[in-house]
Amino acid sequence: MTYEEKTLSSEMLYTGKIINLRRDIVMTKGGRESAREIVEHNGGVVIVARTDDGMVPLVSQYRKAAEKVVLEIPAGKLEAGEDPREAALRELREETGFSARDIRWLTDAYSSIGYSTEVLHFYLATGLTPGETDFDEGEAIDVSLMSVDELRGMALRGEIEDQKTIMAILLLCAVMDAETETSFSLDTCFG
Repeated sequence: MTYEEKTLSSEMLYTGKIINLRRDIVMTKGGRESAREIVEHNGGVVIVARTDDGMVPLVSQYRKAAEKVVLEIPAGKLEAGEDPREAALRELREETGFSARDIRWLTDAYSSIGYSTEVLHFYLATGLTPGETDFDEGEAIDVSLMSVDELRGMALRGEIEDQKTIMAILLLCAVMDAETETSFSLDTCFG
C-alpha cells in the first residue's frame, strides 16, 4: 500500500540562481521521522528537432559536473512563470540557430524524482529554418547535425551519456514509428 509522507517541517538550506536546496522532515510509514533533501528547480525544456531531410541538431558543450564535453539535444532552463513552449522555441533558436515552424509537446518527465522538483518538458520541432545562434554570455557550444540512425548507434555504444538526450531519441523514434503507422518497440528504435 502506498503511503503519503506528511511534512512536519521544512528548512531552506541554500538559495541560488538556478537551484534551491531544502531539508524537509517527514513522517514515514510506521510513525518514524526522516529527513528529505530536495533540490528545487524551475524546470526546463528539451527540444528534439528534425530537419526536412531527417537530420537532428545537437549541441556539444563542456559540462562542469561531468568534467567533459557532452553531446546533447538542445535544452534550457525555464524562468519562473515562463511558458515552456515559448522557452523551447527560444532555446532551439539560441543554441542551434534554427527556428521552427511547428512545435509539438511530447511529454513531461521529472529529471530525478528522488530528490529534485525539476520537470523537463519535451518538444518536437519541425519545419526548421536555419539562422544565427545567440548563445548566453560565457556559453561555448558546437552545433552538429546527425541522422537518427547515427544517434541510435551512439546511444547503443554508450557514446551518449545524457539521459534527456537518450529519452529524446526514444521519443523521436516513437513519433517516427507513428508517422509510418508501425508499433513502437525498443527493437525498432535500437535494433
